[in-house]
Amino acid sequence: MERADSDGARGLRWSARTQMERADSDLPIVFDVCFSPQVILVQVNPGEAFTIRREDGQFQCITGPAQVPMMSPNGSVPPIYVPPGYVSQIIEENGVRRVLVLPQQPEFHPGGHSPLHHPPPPPHAHLPAFIPHPAMLPPPHPTSTQCLCVSGLLPVSADSHSPHGRPPPFVHRDERASKTYERLQKKLKERQGGERGGGGGQMKDSPPPSPQKSRGSPPSMDSIYNGGLGQGMSQGLGQGAGATDTFFSNPEPRLIPSCVTLQVTDIQAKGAVLSWVAPSRAEGEGVSPSPEPLSYDVSISYSGKDGKYTSMYSGEQLSVTLEDLRPATDYHVRLVQLLFRCLRGSPSEAVAFTTRSCEPDPPGPPRKASGSKSSTLVLQWKAPCDNGSKIQNYTLQWDEGKGTGGFEQCYYGPQKQYRVTKLSPASRYSFRLAAKNDMGISEFSETVDLYTSCSVPSPPLPPELVKAGVTWLCLTWQRPSTSPKEDDIFYSLEMDEDEGYGFQPSYDGDELSCTVKNLHRSTKYKFRVAAYNTEGKSNPSQVAEFTTCPDRPGGPCRPVIRGRVLPNSFRLAWEPPKDNGGAEVTKYVVEISEGLSGVSWELAYSGPAMEHVCEGLKPGHSYQTRVYCMSEGGQSPLSETLQVQTPAVPPGQCQPPRVVGKPKAREVQLRWGPPCVGGGSPVSVYSVEVCGAGPQGSTGQEEVREVYQGSEVDCTVGSLLPGRTYSFRLRAANKAGYGPLSEHCEVTMGPGAPEPCKAPHITSCNGGVISEYRVEWGAAQGTMQVCFSGASLTHEVKGLLPATNYFCRVQAVNVAGVGLFSEAVLCQTPPSVPAAVTLYNILIVVIIVAVGWEPPCDHGAEISSYLIDLGERQSISVGPVTKYIIQHLQPDTSYRIRIQALNNLGSGPFSHTFKLKTKPLPPQPPRLECTAFSHQTLRLKWGDGPAKATPSDALQYQLQTEDKRGRFVSLYRGPCHTHKVQRLNECTSYMFRIQAFNEAGQGPFSTVYTFTTPRSPPAPIKAPRVERVEDMSSVCEVSWEPLLPMKGDPIIYTVQSMMGNSEYKQVYKGSATSYQMPGLQPNSEYRFRVCGIRQCQDAPELSGPYSPTVTLSPQRSELSAGSVSSVGPRAGADPARPLTDEQWAALIIMLCAVISILIAFIIQYFVIK
Repeated sequence: MERADSDGARGLRWSARTQMERADSDLPIVFDVCFSPQVILVQVNPGEAFTIRREDGQFQCITGPAQVPMMSPNGSVPPIYVPPGYVSQIIEENGVRRVLVLPQQPEFHPGGHSPLHHPPPPPHAHLPAFIPHPAMLPPPHPTSTQCLCVSGLLPVSADSHSPHGRPPPFVHRDERASKTYERLQKKLKERQGGERGGGGGQMKDSPPPSPQKSRGSPPSMDSIYNGGLGQGMSQGLGQGAGATDTFFSNPEPRLIPSCVTLQVTDIQAKGAVLSWVAPSRAEGEGVSPSPEPLSYDVSISYSGKDGKYTSMYSGEQLSVTLEDLRPATDYHVRLVQLLFRCLRGSPSEAVAFTTRSCEPDPPGPPRKASGSKSSTLVLQWKAPCDNGSKIQNYTLQWDEGKGTGGFEQCYYGPQKQYRVTKLSPASRYSFRLAAKNDMGISEFSETVDLYTSCSVPSPPLPPELVKAGVTWLCLTWQRPSTSPKEDDIFYSLEMDEDEGYGFQPSYDGDELSCTVKNLHRSTKYKFRVAAYNTEGKSNPSQVAEFTTCPDRPGGPCRPVIRGRVLPNSFRLAWEPPKDNGGAEVTKYVVEISEGLSGVSWELAYSGPAMEHVCEGLKPGHSYQTRVYCMSEGGQSPLSETLQVQTPAVPPGQCQPPRVVGKPKAREVQLRWGPPCVGGGSPVSVYSVEVCGAGPQGSTGQEEVREVYQGSEVDCTVGSLLPGRTYSFRLRAANKAGYGPLSEHCEVTMGPGAPEPCKAPHITSCNGGVISEYRVEWGAAQGTMQVCFSGASLTHEVKGLLPATNYFCRVQAVNVAGVGLFSEAVLCQTPPSVPAAVTLYNILIVVIIVAVGWEPPCDHGAEISSYLIDLGERQSISVGPVTKYIIQHLQPDTSYRIRIQALNNLGSGPFSHTFKLKTKPLPPQPPRLECTAFSHQTLRLKWGDGPAKATPSDALQYQLQTEDKRGRFVSLYRGPCHTHKVQRLNECTSYMFRIQAFNEAGQGPFSTVYTFTTPRSPPAPIKAPRVERVEDMSSVCEVSWEPLLPMKGDPIIYTVQSMMGNSEYKQVYKGSATSYQMPGLQPNSEYRFRVCGIRQCQDAPELSGPYSPTVTLSPQRSELSAGSVSSVGPRAGADPARPLTDEQWAALIIMLCAVISILIAFIIQYFVIK
């Protein structure tokens, strides 16, 4: 930047120098100048140069990218003065003013001289001066908030004043400036389109200008203003007055040399050599040549001259070898010169060349195509890149299946497929392929191994079990070892349920595993697998048997008490679950909980038995018990809870009572505590017994008597004798009775006054000593007999009956003789307990027993009740009756029954024991299942057992069904476990129930089961008729008899055809009863079959069986076109056609009938007559 004075006014002018990017470019150079009230920033873009003059008169060249700060007192924009051949335009966008300096289209001058360059207009005196800011050099980042960008600081090259007036191009411009330029350039072309002339062509044909450098003293101000600067670039922009300016400059600005010419040599199919000559560097005045070496960037394009270029080389060498090119391809290459990696020259002219053709690329390996069989392989391949020369032939080689690595040619020709025949089944063959054109033969492809398919797969190994479930089995099998890996093999899994239907298909596909579902639990199934391919199906494998897992059993029945509940134990029994889940129950588990809360449960028993004695219980406590069972299927649910109350027992032994205070002469006070063991019931009564031991020192004994009975824990015992020693014992009682007596507590009474003496007694014996007494005893006075004779004064008569009158008298004997009998004394024995009971009748009805007995002698006291003892079970107390019905006994259990009578004196002896056994319960009904069904039959199964049984089996069943009136009628009665119900209607629900019975009686009926028959498929269609259509040898018509609709469901038909030995294919599906099939091939045999399909309204379609197959024989070749009959040949009319199975059966029956008639005639004629 420089400061200049002209006509008394000051102005400011600056210039920039840049390297050309393209010789024919008309784009402007872009500088951004930012203004603020204090600082003006001149931004120099990369590849451009900015020249200013300092105060000492020297020039400084600043190359971009750089920012040059200039001081401005008021931030105003200086006027823009452009050199001749340029125009300036100010555009304001989004509040930013942009000044563009664009090249003006030159006018045509016949002499070829450029117009005169007029000097710029005089500067304005009112403009303020612009002061360079030395403190901001080198320039920092701008900090002003308001920026005005001034674009169009155009560099002027050495040929700025050439006759054509073409400005040099610039190297760098941002995207925004490019878009702005395009819009302005478009407007200029529209406005000045008419001014273009022959000068344009001249401009186009003019050679690119050569840059020159000036050396020597700095140019004058006028030369700068006129664009001199050693014929460099300059531009005046304004003048102004101000203070002294300070300038900084670069003494050696550098320029990029001009472009060079490229040469392409040694062009090959995939490479070429590119070379060029380094450009010469001219020396100009005031500018020194650059000492740094130039680098070059080579870019190439294969999409045309104006296509996208890709850099292939960057360096300082003058030649490069291009490699990895495409054969027979047009390429364009150009060169760009670089300096400092920041200045970039214009690219050279693009040089075009074409690579040579060569042999094709290696083709891909051949692949196996459809149509391959066990002895044939059909190979196909794709054409590789021909590299500029058309592929003429392919060479296919193979190893002939030897596997030695040697290859022989099996095909040479232009086709892209080949069929190799006469091969061995299930064999491996190696192939490779090469392509050939005019330039040569390509390399061979990769070797590929192909396999021929087997004729029929070998039988696979039996299926194996992966995992079993309750209703499913997961099976797997292996591929036949002899089948090649590339052969497509499918598998058919068959299953036999042992129901008489044989093996039925269960899976068909190419997987090696299958999960068979909807099976029965704990049931054995048979499986086999067969493999098949396009050649046929193998024999099935060996049969493998697998069993489904059992389900968890149902809960056992509620446990019951067997026998009598004892204070410390009871016997628990239970029945097995009605549904064992398909496996035998292996263990029962009994749990017991004390109390009625059921919070804590303890294991009481675990084992296979179905009864258990729970011991170690507490008397008078409540317990809960429950049972569950376990099998292979798992653990069953818990049974219902049984509550058991153990009976209370008498309390335990009490501590001996203790004396309170000092014993008195006739009374003593005693006190005691409760027993240690309560017996499960609170103590209600205490009893104190006393036993008198007589005076001290005496040996006499007194009887034991009760002196206290009550609930208190102390008492006062009176009426005792002084000086006597008494023994006291205590016992406690609860609702269960009295406990044992305590230990003796001996107490000696205090002394008392003496008792009065007794009167003397005198006995008379009539002068003699009585030597004998005779006692007579009898039930009546006239029947008395001597029962005792002796000197004793007492006698005990035994064997008397209770509550009976007896007479007794006594006679004395001495030496004088026998005295008289005393008077007869009437004696009556006291009443006693009843006599023994006599049983006379016992009736058993399953778990109910009726008992009858005769009333025994009551022995003077009326019988109040009877006690029936059942052994381990708790006794039953009944009133004064002579018969009783015992209920709630256990079925099939032995009992011992005995009875005793009771009165107010006690219980009499038991009767004799009677042994009996209850009958078993009638059986429960089994679960009813439907194992097979059709539209007319239902096969029902119940229980676990063989399908057939003997009539002598104890357990038999009765199957009933509901009729139209809602009544159940019997369908079957017998020991079998299956029954087939026939003659049913389709799509109809039927209700069944079943009952089991044995010698114990008939059990209850099961719940009602409902089974529904499926819809009936259509009936089979008779063999269709097939006829050729007249005048159309390639069309035949297939017709068949229609079927009637089934319960309102329409019937449609499907037709399948088979040509030769191929598979059946569907050719028609619809409601018509005929179909014309076109496209028949001559000399080919066709087979047709038809089946009906029932279209259900709310269910999927049901297909019926196919009709018999009808064959359409090939048309005879000897028949000419003109000898065709008016009636087409009927299908199956060929006499060489083989007979069907039905025809053979009819023929055999007819022959047998004829032979039978002949034999009967011979016997009638020759033998009988």
